[in-house]
Amino acid sequence: MDLRVAAYAVVTDDEDRILLARWTEGRRVAWTMPGGGLEEGEDPEVAVRRELREETGFHIETTELLGIHSRVIPGSQRVHRERTPLHTIRIVYRAEITGGRLRFEQNGSTDMAAWFTIPEVAELQRVKLVDIALRMAGII
Repeated sequence: MDLRVAAYAVVTDDEDRILLARWTEGRRVAWTMPGGGLEEGEDPEVAVRRELREETGFHIETTELLGIHSRVIPGSQRVHRERTPLHTIRIVYRAEITGGRLRFEQNGSTDMAAWFTIPEVAELQRVKLVDIALRMAGII
């Protein structure tokens, strides 16, 4: 079984909008929480700051650990249809923007980032992690 540990952040603005990134690596394009996999030996808080900067252009500081979500994905359901199941552990933080400006990732697993109201999020094509993270944050 493969293992992937990733860190994500729930970031809101003064208008209570949620920052999401559009993931393009899967079988379908879908909106997701900004964040991603830890590099070898990387601290999760360092990873989420790095991933947010890469995917959205914003610098952040984590303010709270919201929770950890664990899921085993059968090999037949993996993005690249591997034979081996994937155990994914997702560490979810609440975070605040400390600098930077919105920009899109180049040559990565996401191609854009944007702010959405909760009603707008409900209408988006999105991965399950969005709802999981927003529940952890008490937003939905």
